[in-house]
Amino acid sequence: MANIKAMAVILMALWSSFILQIAYGAGECGKTPINTVALSMSPCIGAANNAKVSVPPACCTQVKKVLAMPKCMCAVFLSPIAKQAGINPAVAITIPKRCKIANRSAGKKCGSYIVP
Repeated sequence: MANIKAMAVILMALWSSFILQIAYGAGECGKTPINTVALSMSPCIGAANNAKVSVPPACCTQVKKVLAMPKCMCAVFLSPIAKQAGINPAVAITIPKRCKIANRSAGKKCGSYIVP
């Protein structure tokens, strides 16, 4: 039920960003709006809320793609849409390590968090 609610929040925010045309030019995620990237990371919702939940392979695949722009990953985890979906940034930031991704930004700051 929580995943459905979180997905609904993400979809509403994504739709709103298109209607309002929030994203102009390049940002942390290049020309892709953060909300669009956040939606693509929907397989990560359970793992982003609970460190004991195993990270689905679909999540790890998406995280590898987003890590091409480390600032994008951080921006998604700290975004208002993630907050609305109930994402815990302290847990979400551990996903790249839990996916055993070697080329993550370990030791770098993401807001008030340090990437493990």
